[in-house]
Amino acid sequence: MKKQCVAMLLAGGQGSRLYALTSKVAKPALPFGGKYRIIDFPLSNCVNSGINTVGVLTQYQPLELNKYIGNGQPWDLDRSDGGVTILPPYISSGSSGTWFKGTANAIYQNMGFIELYEPEYVLILSGDHIYKMDYKDMIDTHKAKNADCTIAVLEVTREEASRFGILNTDEDDNVYEFEEKPENPKSNLASMGIYVFSWKKLKRYLLEDENDHDSSNDFGNDIIPKMLQDGERICVSRFDGYWKDVGTIDSFWDSNMDMLSRSTLDLYDKSWPIYARSPVRPPHYTGENAIVEHSLVTQGCYIDGIVQNSVLFNSVTVETGALVRYSIVMPGAVIKSGATVEYAIIAENTVIGENARVGCSPVGDEGDEWGIATVAADLVIGEGVAVPSKSMIADSVYEMEERGVRNV
Repeated sequence: MKKQCVAMLLAGGQGSRLYALTSKVAKPALPFGGKYRIIDFPLSNCVNSGINTVGVLTQYQPLELNKYIGNGQPWDLDRSDGGVTILPPYISSGSSGTWFKGTANAIYQNMGFIELYEPEYVLILSGDHIYKMDYKDMIDTHKAKNADCTIAVLEVTREEASRFGILNTDEDDNVYEFEEKPENPKSNLASMGIYVFSWKKLKRYLLEDENDHDSSNDFGNDIIPKMLQDGERICVSRFDGYWKDVGTIDSFWDSNMDMLSRSTLDLYDKSWPIYARSPVRPPHYTGENAIVEHSLVTQGCYIDGIVQNSVLFNSVTVETGALVRYSIVMPGAVIKSGATVEYAIIAENTVIGENARVGCSPVGDEGDEWGIATVAADLVIGEGVAVPSKSMIADSVYEMEERGVRNV
């Protein structure tokens, strides 16, 4: 059972900044890019990198994510000597039990799983980033530098740097300082939240951190600074490809729109496929009135309206005379005849009624509050109802009464 490297995928985040989209589902399980879920990207990276033992740490709204991952077959992770294992929080003997208190505590609570495989290295990943990365290159860097910890970094603009954990390095890419969201950053090397640790060293720091009652039990806030303080060898692995943290409505919309360009993240690259659990649906159909331009349209869709610069997931219906522009429409949604959806995100199984309008174009918008309109899953927007830009339509009683919204 011994493995050189075990991956631990942190997939328990609530994704509260995505508001209505994550009210019923964990962020890593959100549909993305027409065919995928967000978690497909790190899982596919693991398989493509030759890492076949992955622990997925779940917590918030785990049902959909657990069901989706299943036995791991779509990612070739249905193995008896490793594969994928779902790791929820649990109550141990003599313990009152607790949710994961932080990223480091989540790994601490699952040390038993890691030790089953006696790995030399542990790869820590986040379940809510969109990117392609060969983790083998990062592990090779870690070994070549005889590092205790290696952190993947991405160069960002100086204006963006204050939103990230920033690593300051010497000329050999050894880290001598870590700054968490600094006001005046000294460099533009941003941590991607992807770490390779030598397991014996990480185990020691996890045990110490758990016994520190003042710790927030987080890698960025506690483990990395403590290792630097103790003089441990920490280095960086530079990444220059596409990477997006889809933690906000705007970034989620932006990254889905990015999928319309093969120059950003090529989903057709046969050398590095992104695997997914795909539903069995018939081919998509475009009627005689349909106009589809520069869009991703997946199986089971029925289109007899106009779709432009948009991402449509499986089983979406766009009726005659409906218009969908610069929008993300998730599985099972229906856009009724005469409805207009612009610069919007429509969640699963939602119905946009006849002649209703959701969102609007930024061109000619008179207010300062323009933004992406979002409608939660399993709702009906009534006939003729207008949902302004930057609105968040969830399933609250107030919103239903005020905006003519009802449950499916």
